[in-house]
This record gives sequence, structure tokens and C-alpha cells, in this order.
Amino acid sequence: MKTSGLIVAAAVLAALTGTLYWSDHRKPTETTSTASADTPPKILALKDGDISKIEIKKKGTEEVSLAKNEAGKWQITSPRALGADQEAVSSMVSTLSSLGSERLVDDHANDLNQYGLTRPSLEADITTKDNKSQRLLIGDDTPTGSGAFAMLAGDSRVFTVASYTKTSVDKSANDVRDKRLLTADFDKVSQIELIAKKEDIVLGRNKDAWQIVKPKPLRADNFQVEDLTRKLKDAKMDFSASDIDGKKAATAFASGTPIATAKVTDASGTQELQVRKNKADYYAKSSTVAGMYKVASDLGQGLDKSVDDFRNKKLFDFGFEEPNKVEMHDGAKSYFLTKGGQDWWSDGKKMDVISVQSFVDKVRDLSASKFVDSGFATPLLDVTVTSNDNKRVEKVLISKIGEKYVAKRESEPALYELDSTPVTDLQKSAADVKPAAEPKVASPPKK
Repeated sequence: MKTSGLIVAAAVLAALTGTLYWSDHRKPTETTSTASADTPPKILALKDGDISKIEIKKKGTEEVSLAKNEAGKWQITSPRALGADQEAVSSMVSTLSSLGSERLVDDHANDLNQYGLTRPSLEADITTKDNKSQRLLIGDDTPTGSGAFAMLAGDSRVFTVASYTKTSVDKSANDVRDKRLLTADFDKVSQIELIAKKEDIVLGRNKDAWQIVKPKPLRADNFQVEDLTRKLKDAKMDFSASDIDGKKAATAFASGTPIATAKVTDASGTQELQVRKNKADYYAKSSTVAGMYKVASDLGQGLDKSVDDFRNKKLFDFGFEEPNKVEMHDGAKSYFLTKGGQDWWSDGKKMDVISVQSFVDKVRDLSASKFVDSGFATPLLDVTVTSNDNKRVEKVLISKIGEKYVAKRESEPALYELDSTPVTDLQKSAADVKPAAEPKVASPPKK
């Protein structure tokens, strides 16, 4: 029995020793696997600024090469020289420089064919400024379709990367080219000329204020001109998958109806953009880039304007500023209001703030329903507003023609037609201005 017990004990000891030996020799692999599952390994770890060249190769398409120029700006060098969209390329560089995996599939792959990596569908060659290169290979999509298999050339490991990672690298020349049709510095544009609807409209800027220069000097609506500026700044090529070479766009532009030609001037010179409409679509040709391109309808509609669309319909320019003085003469009635601190005064009397503010708002809101060339007669009333710390004085004269009113700003030729309601509301509001209520005197305490 003792001999039998010793044999059993020896067998158990041998089994434990074998298990311990196997466990010790498997530890590194198991630790690596656990770490890989918890923290997927990086495929590439580079500095964005060190990447100087990227080549994208995809089956059935032209190779796309990108390189930094002497100024540090990205340019497309192949399939032909083109300006690059700096934000789009920077996004790709950011993805490649810190390329993470979803998981490590195989740390020593012998059969790359099963991953589609023998002849990868997509390759990205990354060159750094020290002329060292690495090649990223992207193969088949994973069975779930949420990612793709990937590896570095010369590295036996196979990883999976997310679908969005593949998408961020899978770019054509049109995807990463500079699509802007005008490259002017729009923060420093001094003039915009718009030839539209048989009108030649010239808009000039002095600091942040726009003025209509042509067909004649007129006050401009800053909001409307800035909206035009934004549309020109955002004018971009709209590529269609069925028109990669741009032939359809060129044909549509050639046979289209001219909508407008915009000329934008900054310190570097003048750039020109022609826009035409063909059926429901708009097409453009720019002086800064060869070819014709489909553009957003928003651009075509934004340029299809007349001079009146850019005119300032407001009769006063003080806007949301609090005026210093307001004076109004309505026939035999006169109103004089002066701001002192937070209070309004008239003839030495403190006025009711609410009623004065209502009147000021009516003055501020006076706006033309349309512009006219004639019809101004003897003024029925006049309103003078002093603002901007008494530096700006604006006077508006208003006459009545039938049921309509025609107004003009003093020393300006432009005439503004007003509806009757704003004028009668102004007159009523002025009549409603009243002195402030007398402060209540506290009653003496009862004895």
C-alpha cells in the first residue's frame, strides 16, 4: 500500500511540475495577448510634422502623391500638380501618424492571402523628412464589415483597423484637392464687383463698413454684402462620380445662361468667377483654376441680385446703439429728448423710460418698403438722432404722398418709400412719451 501511495504521489508531483513548466513558458504570450485585447497595439507612431510625403495607391485608380512644398504647405504632385486642401490632408496625416489598431489578429502571419494582403486593395507609403519610408497595406474588410485587415510592409503582424480609418486614407485626388474657386483673403477684400441682371454693381469696403460705389454712391446693407462675401468665399467645386474628368460640367457651363460674374479684389489682385445656370443646376468658371465645375445652388442664387438687394433699407444707422439725443418735429408738435446717464430728460424734466424707449425703438425701426426715384414733397415731419457720443448726427425728412410716405436722409439724394403704419406708429409713440412718475412721499408716522 505504501509503495502504491508513493507511486500516486510521484505522479501528481510530476503533473504539477509539468503544469508549472508549461505555465512559466506560456506567460509572455498570454500576457501579450491580454495586453493586446485590453490595449490594441499601435501600427504607426510618428510626429505629424515629420511626415513630408504620402503616396496613395488603390486598385483601378490613379496613384495620388502628396508632398510638402518649401513653405510647408501640402501640394498634390500626382496624377497632376494641384493645390491641396490643407485641412483634408492634415486629417489624413493625423490618422496615419498615430495609426491605432482595433486588435492584433496574427503576430506572425504566414498566409497573407486570407486577409487580402497578398495584393492589397489600398496602400499608403509614408515618407518622413529624414527620407525614411513605411508602407501601410490595407486588405479585405473583416467578416463583420466594421473594419479591415492591415499591416506594415516588412512586419509579419496582421491587425484590424476601423472602417473610418480605412476611409480616411482611401482618398482620390479630388478628395484632397483644394476645391475653392476663389482663393482671395476675404478678411482683406477691398472691393467686390458683381455684373448681374444687366447691372454693374461695385461694392467697396472701408474697414468693416461696406458702401455701394456703382451704379452710384448708396448706403449698403452690411449684412447682405457680408452674406455675398461668405458665399464667394465658400464657392467650391462640386464633383460628381459620373463626371470625374469634368467634361459634363464644361458642356453644361458652355450652354448655360449667364447669371453673374463676380470680381473680388484684395491686396494680391483681382480674381474672377463666372456663374451660369443650366436647367436647375449652376456651373462656374474661375480665373484661379482651370476647368468648369458644378457649384452649389446657394452660390448661384446668392449672385443673382440687383443693386436694391444690397441697399440699406434702414433710415437710421445708429442701430442698437443708445442715442444721445432724439428730436422730432411733427407739424406744430415738437419733441426734444436727451439721455443723461440712465435717464431721459426733456425741458429739464425726467421722462418715463418705458415710453421713451418705445419711441426710440420706433425711430430705430423705420425702414423702406422699397426705393423710389421721385415723389418727395414738403416734409410732414423730421427726425434728428444724435449718437456715437455725439459724433454722429442723422436727420430724416418724411413727406406724405397719398397713402404712402416718402423719406430722405438729409444731404443724400436717395428716396425711401415707407408704408403708412410705421409712420403713424411713430407719431403715436411720440405723443405717448410722458414724464416719469413723481416719487411717493412716505406718510408721517401716526401718533
